[in-house]
This record gives sequence, structure tokens and C-alpha cells, in this order.
Amino acid sequence: MRFAILFSIALVIGAAGAMFAGSTSNVAAPVTRNSAASQEDVNQKWMIEGAKRYRENCGRCHQAPRNFSPRIMATAVQHMRVRAMLTDEDTKYLLYYLSH
Repeated sequence: MRFAILFSIALVIGAAGAMFAGSTSNVAAPVTRNSAASQEDVNQKWMIEGAKRYRENCGRCHQAPRNFSPRIMATAVQHMRVRAMLTDEDTKYLLYYLSH
């Protein structure tokens, strides 16, 4: 119990020190027209890559379901992960593709 209290105090002190050390890592970058365009490029890349991985891993047996919530799709992908031998990267792309 005493260790837990000391550990909690150390965490609070460490967090406070990081706040006052002048760290700018938590400052959000300004949103510009270029960053919105680059975000669209990233989204498009994820969709293309997700579609490709769906065709390679899932399309042999399934048609792409489109009317399910992201939560249900995550459950389905997790169930098929072992059976289809999906990697973590495959899973991320597939979830993005099936949820958008």
C-alpha cells in the first residue's frame, strides 16, 4: 500500500515536471490547406490498401459487408484473424476499409 502511494506521488510529480518544462510536444500543429489535402491522401491510401488486403485475404470467401458498425466489423475481423492468418497490419487496414 505504501509503495502504491509513493508510486502515485512520483507519477504526479513527473507529470507536473513535464508540463512546466516547456515541452511543446502536446501543441497541435496548425491546420492548413495542405494538411487537409495530405490527410485525404492518407485516407485514400488506407482505403486502397484495405481493399487490396480484403481481396487477398477475405474476398475468396466473402463479399464486403458495408452496413455494419465499426464495432461489429472489428469483432468479425478478430474472429477471422486466426483463420485467415492476418497480420496486425492486415487487420488495421481491413478495419479501416470495412468501417468507412
